Amino acid sequence: MSLNVPTELLDRAERGEVDDAEFVACVRDSLPYAWQVITGVVADLETGKEPFADNTTPPPSEAERGQLLRALASDAIRGGLERHFGVKLAFQNCHRVAAFRTAAVDSDEYRDFISVRGQLLNQSPELRDC
Repeated sequence: MSLNVPTELLDRAERGEVDDAEFVACVRDSLPYAWQVITGVVADLETGKEPFADNTTPPPSEAERGQLLRALASDAIRGGLERHFGVKLAFQNCHRVAAFRTAAVDSDEYRDFISVRGQLLNQSPELRDC
């Protein structure tokens, strides 16, 4: 299961829409490693001048890698995080998470990061099992 949804939140979802703040809080509490990585790259982006910041450190275990996969493979979760932080998230190799300034989404750096070439160049033997 991707998220540990509190009963009250599930009840509200069954009755209608849930706001982003409630959803993001559920993501934060359910996927703490993914939250830590994403908040880290967002903080790096906010303190730097580059169009993006990224995390290249592999997760310490498959459980943490699974959190990143669940967070970034879900359109709803990724979208909620992007709206919450005001960034565009990008993802490579089961662990390389990047946060882009929204103004950089049409930049060469963004296109390079999300390109097939970028994915291939980011491969290494130790990453092939992820």
